[in-house]
Amino acid sequence: MKTAIQTLTLGALLGVAGWVQAQAPDPLQIRSWAASCANCHGTDGRAQPGMASLAGASKDDMVKKMLDFKAGRRPATIMHQLAKGYSDDQIEAIAAYFAAQKN
Repeated sequence: MKTAIQTLTLGALLGVAGWVQAQAPDPLQIRSWAASCANCHGTDGRAQPGMASLAGASKDDMVKKMLDFKAGRRPATIMHQLAKGYSDDQIEAIAAYFAAQKN
């Protein structure tokens, strides 16, 4: 009986954990992820001359480029390494954040 209760409890906890992960990330968390791009792409994606600005860029284009970096289909000096640190959902959220910024 004790094993059955433990199994049910574990199943419930795993189900809740999956549900929590499936929820949309907090906007402050997305902004925090996007902040890691500031060194090269500027605060809120407004880069200095010579670097690519992300603010106001197409979300779909950014997602495609990031997924290409992540998969090694697009050559890079560092972006391929950085892109591997994000899930596809995180990449979507970060791209949406930058697309919503004014240039």
